[in-house]
Amino acid sequence: MMDGENMELVGVTHVLDASTFWAQNVKDDQAIENIRNALADKCPTAPRLLGTPNPQKIYGAVFSEDSYWYRCKVLQQTDNFHVSYIDYGNTEFVSRSALVELPGDLQAPCLAKKYQFRGFNVSTDQDSAHFLQGKAYLKNLIYGKKVRIQKKSVCFDGTILVQAFQGNLDIGEEVLKMKFAKFTLPGSNRESTMSVRALQESHCLWPQRVLDWAGPQGDGDMPGSTVCMPKLRPAFPDQSPLSMKEKSTATAQHAANLVKKKMDQELVEENQRPKAERETRRREEQLRDSLSELQKLKEETANYAKEAERWKVERNTLQNQSEQLEKHLQDAKQEVQGRKCGRDMVVQAMRGQLKKKEKQVDKLLDSAVADRFCRLAERVDSLRGLRERNPGDTDSDSLTESINIVINNSISAPVAMEKLESAWRDYSLAQEKLKACQTKEQLGDLIDNRNKVRGVLTATVESFLQEAKCLPVRQRMDKLEEVSSSLTAVFGPASMEGDVGEQAFEQYYQWRTQRSRLTSSVRDGTDKALKALCTWSENVGKFFCLSANTVVGVNDIVDGVNELLKQAEINVAKELDSPLSVGEQNNHETKAVSNAFYKVMQHIQSEQSLLSDIMEKYLLNTKFKGEMLQWQNASPTPDALFSVKKRIRSLRAQLRWRQVEEASLEEAEDFDLTEILKKKEEIAETRNTLFQEIGQERKEYMKLSALAEGCCPELPLLYPEADIHSHMSSGGLAVKSLDRDMFDAEPMKELSGRRPLVCTEFQGQRVILKGYTVNEEAEARVLEKTSQFHRTRTQRESQTDTGILPLLALFFGKSDPLAYVMVPYFPNGSLWAVQADKPLTATETVKVMRGVARGLQALHAAGVTHASLNPNNVFVLHRQQGMVGDYDFIKTPVQRAMDSGMVAGSISLVAPELRQTRGTPPTPACDMYSYGCLLFWLHAPGFNGDLDSGRRLALDISGVKLETKLQALLSKLLVCVGRLTAAETLADDYFLSDQ
Repeated sequence: MMDGENMELVGVTHVLDASTFWAQNVKDDQAIENIRNALADKCPTAPRLLGTPNPQKIYGAVFSEDSYWYRCKVLQQTDNFHVSYIDYGNTEFVSRSALVELPGDLQAPCLAKKYQFRGFNVSTDQDSAHFLQGKAYLKNLIYGKKVRIQKKSVCFDGTILVQAFQGNLDIGEEVLKMKFAKFTLPGSNRESTMSVRALQESHCLWPQRVLDWAGPQGDGDMPGSTVCMPKLRPAFPDQSPLSMKEKSTATAQHAANLVKKKMDQELVEENQRPKAERETRRREEQLRDSLSELQKLKEETANYAKEAERWKVERNTLQNQSEQLEKHLQDAKQEVQGRKCGRDMVVQAMRGQLKKKEKQVDKLLDSAVADRFCRLAERVDSLRGLRERNPGDTDSDSLTESINIVINNSISAPVAMEKLESAWRDYSLAQEKLKACQTKEQLGDLIDNRNKVRGVLTATVESFLQEAKCLPVRQRMDKLEEVSSSLTAVFGPASMEGDVGEQAFEQYYQWRTQRSRLTSSVRDGTDKALKALCTWSENVGKFFCLSANTVVGVNDIVDGVNELLKQAEINVAKELDSPLSVGEQNNHETKAVSNAFYKVMQHIQSEQSLLSDIMEKYLLNTKFKGEMLQWQNASPTPDALFSVKKRIRSLRAQLRWRQVEEASLEEAEDFDLTEILKKKEEIAETRNTLFQEIGQERKEYMKLSALAEGCCPELPLLYPEADIHSHMSSGGLAVKSLDRDMFDAEPMKELSGRRPLVCTEFQGQRVILKGYTVNEEAEARVLEKTSQFHRTRTQRESQTDTGILPLLALFFGKSDPLAYVMVPYFPNGSLWAVQADKPLTATETVKVMRGVARGLQALHAAGVTHASLNPNNVFVLHRQQGMVGDYDFIKTPVQRAMDSGMVAGSISLVAPELRQTRGTPPTPACDMYSYGCLLFWLHAPGFNGDLDSGRRLALDISGVKLETKLQALLSKLLVCVGRLTAAETLADDYFLSDQ
């Protein structure tokens, strides 16, 4: 039930969101009108805002929508001023010219207050559609209208928590019904289903029980989220729990109902009145403006009439004077001719006129001297500002300083550097001869020659390192970078086309010396003239000072004044108009400066290149020195590898024996399950140890391969039994110690339609073994193709997302004619399986297909055409990363491209040029066509049309809605000619917009 005694009638002036608004008490209407009239009267002539505004002070501002003056406070100052209109609650940005100072009588407290529905919370995302709809709904409901409010509490920031009514309509409940706000009880962090009216009728101010929100969720609903209400303080000291109040009497209840009905009636009448009042006020303001304009026109017309009348009177006066002067002239002539005394009168009149002219001349002379000094002072002030802005030729000073730094402190190449390069050439030649050697007979002489050359290189390296270590290379590079950046900031980027000649610096220094001499000459002349004028001024001051004795005479004051002024004016004007003062340069001077700039930049780049070369050689030779120290006492040998291989052979024998024992136990008549399980554990332990040793073997091979590619190329020929060459040729992929019977593998029947596949575990990772039936010719082809695919990926391992499925190992069966390729096992990781289980979203599709494009880019850069890109051969990791799978290493690219598995749904993934001409070798462009079809299939999996219409490709996508950027990308992939490459695809807007 509403308490009529605590109700207030307010007019809503601004709506912030679905639960917060600003309003004025209707009792303040007259005060608001008085303030409006006072602002309109005082603000146009009030002083403008100067300096930094005081955030606690009230100013006047022109509102942009109606051009009227309102009181405001400055919230923030940037390029403009963010102000809040304190009598209405709205804010906007205004310029400094729109702000004025207000007198003390207008510094009264604000007349608008901020209200919020008690317990209401709205979304904090002010740009969301739900927030804007809620704000518009509340604005349409109460803006510009009068409502009754009942205060509940006041927040510490001054916001008043209320219930608001229009007649019998509870505005807060209307907002809750539309789900533009959520209701949370004070002191709770959960939403409540209690209505505002139910809360009003509850028996305590702070309810202890909170109900969960059970209503349907809208766009902005977040069930279960924590909502923190601001701390409250009671609005009225007499508020207390209802259980502590005395029951109201019937008479008081009846009086409250009468008050409520009366206020409802007043509210209806007040809300019906505003529109007519606003229209009447607008017409009154228009009438006042029209009357004001009419009054101005009348005043101007009256002024024009007065001016015309004055001109008429003056004309008549002048005409009368002219007639009188003519008459006087005639009388004077008659008097001169008739009487001698008339001449005396004329002489007297002429003397009077002469005195008058003398006075006018004196006045003109006084004015001329003042004007002359004023003009000179203005020009001297301009010259002072010019000298302050250009204290010197700062650009040329910076260039001169840079030239001195670059030329005088340059670092030259170390003396040992040339010898070092020669020694490295001899060493590289000796190493190449070792690599090319095919027989052990020649190997000894070549190794001796290499060691001899290596000794010379080692000594040269040591000399170079000692010399380079003493050079401040890093400090010099930092200094050159600093000088280059400062010069580029002043003169812009330098074009290094052509050589400007060695005389560039000499020409620049000649120009600078000449310019400095001319500038000093002009400034010295000006300073000398102004100093002479200052001396004259001091003498004037001494002469006219009656309280002190002086030797300055009248001649010292009068003589040469005009010449001093003239000389000062000439010298000041000369310096002001001189191109030297304003920094102007002719073409010859500009060329001298630019040539010097280009020349110094050439020196900088040349020295930077030398320093980079020194640092690179220092690091390379330091590494070489470390390697030589490592092997100075003994040459590298594969003994560690042989030791590992010996342990592997022993473990393989143990594994086979334990497998035989397990088979015997399983076939025995007295079947002992405990012994069998124990034997299985032993087999598993032996297998894991064997795999660890095989991993160690690969590490040893990697060390030996690095040595063979570096300082010891003779290792493969010296130790042919180590078979280092095979490991190097496969890129570390081939593992001869592996065999099929080592693995505890289980067949994968669902994936073994084309070739035998088994799933097993290797070094703690689930893997798949793909079997290929091979003969000697096919074995070599599989080794070549898998090594090429493996190298393509390993060359890009520095990248986080290579986009290519890794090959873990390659080995050939010892008991069967099969080659096995080991790859990681991703359960349900193919693109086909992912789409069948839970299709990718648009954002996920962009990320996955970006990885696939990167994989194709790497393969194409290595000269590999995949020719087998289909949903079963593209893998998805964590729905974020896509990679290209391997292909059938037995088949040719033509066989792979025309395989029956090259479909996605009803869409053929075979490029049209391959379908039109059978046997045509596929190209990287064919891979990109398959890529485009896969991308289209992901966005339209149910598409049943045809992407190939005769000779011209067309996207028959009737009924398929595609995003604009995707449509543009597909139009450049699904074409007969001119398809995008993988690199161009990655640079398309479709992928760039997601980053």
